[in-house]
Order: sequence, then structure tokens, then C-alpha cells
Amino acid sequence: MEYQWILASASPRRRDLLNQVGLSFRVMPAAGEESISKSSPDQVVMELARRKAEEIASQLSDSPGNYVIVGADTVVVFKEQILGKPGDEQDAFRVLSMLSGQTHQVYTGVSVILLYTGKKQVHTFYEAADVTMYDISPEEIRDYIQTKEPMDKAGSYGIQGKGAVFIKKIHGDYNNVVGLPVSRLYQELKKWHPEIFKNHCTDGVLPL
Repeated sequence: MEYQWILASASPRRRDLLNQVGLSFRVMPAAGEESISKSSPDQVVMELARRKAEEIASQLSDSPGNYVIVGADTVVVFKEQILGKPGDEQDAFRVLSMLSGQTHQVYTGVSVILLYTGKKQVHTFYEAADVTMYDISPEEIRDYIQTKEPMDKAGSYGIQGKGAVFIKKIHGDYNNVVGLPVSRLYQELKKWHPEIFKNHCTDGVLPL
């Protein structure tokens, strides 16, 4: 059975990570509201990830073919406060000043919906990592904000971009902090439905 892989996200970082491990897929960004009914970070990211995957699944429910739909959502958490994308430059400055010299957590929820032969199955999980930052001066924060990189990033920084210079250490999966724990995704799906990799891998591993 052949499956079409769908990434339910417009994030170029998630797209790059799936490309990195050799998956063939197409992008169908979910556009739904990111309202939440949960409070704990792990439940929040799993709920948002599933909503994204469900939105695209509903669009494809009457389409012929078999689909693997991947939704994901990432939040930064500091002292139990969930930090999303900054509202403006002032907000980005506030957040980066707060994270300076501290350790925070990054949670990514992943939800995979399998549509095949009129059936639907869902598997959702999350990954978390601790990120410690160096002390960042106000001047460095202002200069970084001027690059515009923080403005569409949870926690107001991009670890895969210029924000990398502020990162002291990571305890956990680097790719999880970027936005998609691809190794965990592969391991989870290999246990859940190993046949979905049949046309995407050789000798049990993804093509590189």
C-alpha cells in the first residue's frame, strides 16, 4: 500500500527536517485558530498538533488515496509560562531579556493521522528539551531583533539561525527545539505502522 505524506505546517524548518531525512511529501498548511483548552505544555502542544492534522485530514477525507498527515506545534516554556511568538518587537525584547542566562524548556507536539481504505487512525506524542542561554546584553537583544528573526519564532529566537550564538547548552533533541523531533517521529511510526515507510526507505532506514 502506497501512502502520500502531507506536512500540515507552513514552517520551512519542519519542511527542511523532513527533507533532511529523505521523506517525499507535500505541504498543506493548516490555517485554523490556535485556541487551547489545556494548560500543561505537553497537553497544549499535542492538542494544537492534532488540530492541525485533523484540519487537513478533513480536507482529504473524500479524496482517493492513502495519506500520512503530520501536524506539529512548538512552544517555549519558562517558569511554567508558555511563550508563543512575540506580539511585537517590545514583546520580543521582554522575552529574550527574561530568558537571558536562564534555562527554559521547549515542547513540540506531533500528531500523525493515517487515512487509508476508508479508515482513520491517530497517533499523538510530544518531546521536550531543556535549553540554557548565555547572558545576553540589551544591545545584543536589540541588534538581534533588528534582524527580524525572532518575530515568527516561539520564544523569540531561532536556534537554527542567528539565535544560535546565544545558546549555551541543550539537554534533549536539537531538532525538537528547531520544531520537529524527526528521530522520535520515525521511531514512533516504525512501531505504530512500519508499513508506511515501505516506499520511502531501504533496508529499514530512510534514504539519505
